[in-house]
Amino acid sequence: MSQIPFRTGFGYDVHRLSDGYDLWLGGVKIPYEQGLEGHSDADVLLHAVCDALLGAAALGDIGVHFPPSDMAYKGIDSKILLSRTCTLVREAGYEIGNIDATIAAEAPKINPHIPQMRRVMSEVMGIPETDISLKATTTERLGFVGHREGMEAYATALIAVKGAF
Repeated sequence: MSQIPFRTGFGYDVHRLSDGYDLWLGGVKIPYEQGLEGHSDADVLLHAVCDALLGAAALGDIGVHFPPSDMAYKGIDSKILLSRTCTLVREAGYEIGNIDATIAAEAPKINPHIPQMRRVMSEVMGIPETDISLKATTTERLGFVGHREGMEAYATALIAVKGAF
């Protein structure tokens, strides 16, 4: 384990919007005419958070631990992946400090759902809501997000060696 008591990680994820899928963001089902396509439930926000946590602990990425080639993860609820990620981080000797994440989507409006996303993530991760910052933005109609072809999420995580907080 590193001698540095605090570590940061960065996560990024992107998924295509498609008909016939539910839209899951931050563990919350959002009413919308399309959903995100992926091997799991394609919760772009939770996937970015998982990668940020795994990166901070130098444990690889979400694809290493939950590969899309493994049918056990087909359609899986990303809250399960986040819970397992938190367990991996804790088993590696770290505590989770805070999460800061941004969702980029042209539509639907994300901000009304952020309080519920924070509650769900807090429960799944076992950290206070006050340690989870979520933001939403558009890309001003630029690129694949702006053309409503998909969504992306960015996340940072702070972890610490157990007992450092």
